[in-house]
Amino acid sequence: MGAEEDKKKKAKMARRKQEVQLQQEIETTEEWEEMIAKEGLWVVDVYQEWCGPCAAMVGNFRRLKNELGDELLHFAAAKADTVDPLDKYRGRCEPCFLLFAGGVLVGFVHGANSPVILRTITEQLAAEHKVMDGSVERKEVKDPLISNLEEREKARYDEEENEKEEEEKKGFTVALIKPDAVRDGKVEEILQQMSEAGIEILAQEERQLSEEEARDFYSHLQEEDYFEDLVKFMSSGPSFALVLTKGKKGDTILHDWRDMIGPTSVEEAKDQAPDSLRAKYGSDKYMNALHGSDSPDRAAREMAFFFPDMSTPTIPIPGSRPQLQRTLALIRPDAFNKSRDEIMEKIKEAGFKVALQKEMTLTKEQAAEFYKEHTDEPYFEELITRMSSGPLMALGLARDDAVTAWRDVLGPTTNAKEEAPDSLRAQFSIEETSINQLHGSDSKETAEKEIQYFFPMEQTVAAIKPDGISTKEEIIDKIHEAGFRIAARKETTITKEIAEEFYAEHKDKEYYDDLVNHMTSGPTMFMVLSREGAVSGWRQVIGPTNPEEAKTEAPESLRAQFGQSILQNAVHGSSDASHAKNSIEKVFGQLEFNPDGTVKDEDSQTLQSEPTKEQEETAVEETQAEASDVAPELRQEGTEEESGETKQETSQDNTEGGTAQGEDGEKKDGEDEAAKPEGEEAAKPEGEEAQAQSEQTESEKPKDEGKAEAKGESGEEAQANQETTESQAKTDEEGGTEQKSEDRAASVAKGEDKTNDNKGEDAKGEEAKEGDAKDGESKGEDKAEEQKEEDASKATEESEKKEEETKDETKKDEDTKEEDAKKDEETKKDEETKNDDETKTEQKEETKTEEQQAAS
Repeated sequence: MGAEEDKKKKAKMARRKQEVQLQQEIETTEEWEEMIAKEGLWVVDVYQEWCGPCAAMVGNFRRLKNELGDELLHFAAAKADTVDPLDKYRGRCEPCFLLFAGGVLVGFVHGANSPVILRTITEQLAAEHKVMDGSVERKEVKDPLISNLEEREKARYDEEENEKEEEEKKGFTVALIKPDAVRDGKVEEILQQMSEAGIEILAQEERQLSEEEARDFYSHLQEEDYFEDLVKFMSSGPSFALVLTKGKKGDTILHDWRDMIGPTSVEEAKDQAPDSLRAKYGSDKYMNALHGSDSPDRAAREMAFFFPDMSTPTIPIPGSRPQLQRTLALIRPDAFNKSRDEIMEKIKEAGFKVALQKEMTLTKEQAAEFYKEHTDEPYFEELITRMSSGPLMALGLARDDAVTAWRDVLGPTTNAKEEAPDSLRAQFSIEETSINQLHGSDSKETAEKEIQYFFPMEQTVAAIKPDGISTKEEIIDKIHEAGFRIAARKETTITKEIAEEFYAEHKDKEYYDDLVNHMTSGPTMFMVLSREGAVSGWRQVIGPTNPEEAKTEAPESLRAQFGQSILQNAVHGSSDASHAKNSIEKVFGQLEFNPDGTVKDEDSQTLQSEPTKEQEETAVEETQAEASDVAPELRQEGTEEESGETKQETSQDNTEGGTAQGEDGEKKDGEDEAAKPEGEEAAKPEGEEAQAQSEQTESEKPKDEGKAEAKGESGEEAQANQETTESQAKTDEEGGTEQKSEDRAASVAKGEDKTNDNKGEDAKGEEAKEGDAKDGESKGEDKAEEQKEEDASKATEESEKKEEETKDETKKDEDTKEEDAKKDEETKKDEETKNDDETKTEQKEETKTEEQQAAS
């Protein structure tokens, strides 16, 4: 018994290994090069690690392989993340199938369109046979997706190289606002005076130097007698480091800044340049409030010290594209309450695009945190009180050179009415407070930090609907232009159940059914978009639901450009952060994201590399239906297993003596009674198990029916086969063999629902009812994988237990029969003895009678 079980397990493992190896796994460049050098047609599923291969097509591939039986047809799954020749496919996670022969690309299909994929494989396989015969030459093709991408990259590279050759370096200097000026709260005043002098801040950072860093920065002064005191002073508190320029070329900034700060000595500054910054804010010797580079070389070294990743500023080339920037704007509570619409109109008139927008109310703690560098200013308490007094508007503004442009539009922080009466701060000032009503970032770096504060990185779900899928490339370009990162994407045709769940909040609307039908009418591309304020930002990009309204209210929105009607409005976006989170889980599963908005590869791989059973079954059913409609030459009979393994017809089974054997002579993995179409005769057991069941059937037959076996291909053979089937069914009910228990457990785990494939067949009598019952039972067992394994284990244990009980009962029956036989034999002997005694008695009486007659 143990040897038989080991044999069955080994056979099953061999079959599973064969299934896994249908697609060769390609994870390195070396494996890729080795694969495409091999003979034949290679169908390669190109995937990224986070989402895994297209599992929905595996069953179709296996079926096609088994049906054609062509040695030239091979399948592989290649991970684009680690295979260098596939680097252009990274970041594009829609299903992609590449067909290679002779080391060159001969075909491609984007998307999981089963009929197109199967037809393309069939056509290219036929072409490859002709190439092998020498009748035609192999035709290499180019994937237009990659060709277009390469052309755009080349054009961009050439443009950048031309610009670099023609660019002229722009003058700059490095300024330091030292710890004494920072401690005295003079930073804002100094920055304001820089702005009034026409100085542009290219970079800014608040930083406290360590003693080692201070020694390094002032190493050129180490021979001075005040060097040690200077090091201690510069490391005593935070400083502000800035990169400054002025005008178009920046050629005067070095001298203009040094003139503005005045002589190094505070005493000399007060005497020779009383209006200089050092004269105003310095106190003594090295505690002179400010620093400025003394030469271009020194400026370059100091910029590398404080801003190692910053490139040398350049002068824009006439006719070249200006530098697109983002900056943060705040409409503070008082102005928001009184003048927000007017201010928004002024912002648009100034040529700014509102890329991010959020209405919110700050707590006092949040306001204090945002303006912490102003803590020592006399206006600090009033500032945070007014900032937390009601709702404000936070805006991310985009424009060429947005930081400088927005500060120019705002005007000075103080005395705006006198110095710049047309500025926004002058126009929208409030009499009862000296706090100006609008805020703007003072540098590109500060702008990014402040935008991140008000608009932290978040995710939303975007969908390109079936009516917009033909323009998906244009829509994706718009997505990138709006500053979104596509963290994940998936193109698929969703089922009605998923569509109903996806739009559950619209269930009571009149258009709900039409919406569901439209969303299931063709492929949809789902994307996870990452950006600051992604949810509201994407809603703004797509525009109003009605494309007609969008054309009037937001003519540049996606629905205005690509939408046709309220139903066919091209794109979809999550309504809020909660809806976005739920939608991500429904479409992509549990994803985790890095701070920059990208997907965490390791976690997402664990969650996404294998699709759920329900997703896989749905996708397989859809692709099979499409294949039957579009590629009839590849159509399978409804009685075939989803695994794609070849199954013999019932008539063939009868002809060959009632057995249906696979290559290893055992029952196909995953087949059981639930997989049979209604009305079809059950497949018969094979090998040793068949013999055992045949003997069991023999023992259960009445004696007067034993001669039916000798009648060959007569009608009585069908009756015998039917009885064998009934016997097999009875065995299944009682637990059967371990093989049947394993098969049944595998069937539960796979959740096979095959009876739906035979809806067109006439169902008769009790068999139809049984098929329907099995169908319902199969659908009801769609549980979690752990529960399935536990159920399978329990089923196996119960089967073994029942088998042992059956053995015990059989043994008891045999013992009883033996005892009965012994009793019968003893009774027979007693009767024989009794008969002998009676015979002897009769003989004695006869003899006595004869003697009496003789005597008379």
